[in-house]
Amino acid sequence: MRIMVGVDGTERAMETLSESVERARASGDDLTVAVYSGADPVSVVETQVRDRLGALEYDAPVDRLEGHPGGTLVERAERGEYDRIVLPGGTRSPLGKLTFDSTVKFVLLNAHTSVTLIR
Repeated sequence: MRIMVGVDGTERAMETLSESVERARASGDDLTVAVYSGADPVSVVETQVRDRLGALEYDAPVDRLEGHPGGTLVERAERGEYDRIVLPGGTRSPLGKLTFDSTVKFVLLNAHTSVTLIR
């Protein structure tokens, strides 16, 4: 299976990356990491991702996403490049409702491929 993991540099996203690497190793999936800017510029996020992949001793392509990251993730999946999109899951509000950032919302609402949220 070809999997794209979206990473914006947050700690939750970096944990999602680590979990995805473990699962890809166990299942033999092909993993690509898509980096995009969150609070940090995309160049900083890319460096963080490459450092994390090095620490995990895992070799995976790292792609920079320019423009709207949700739209780019969905577009690549629709072109048949990926079978699954993996993103960090949402957080819970004080009332227990799941809340998602704009990228996750866009992907969930528009992707025709499988989407996995890791919390």
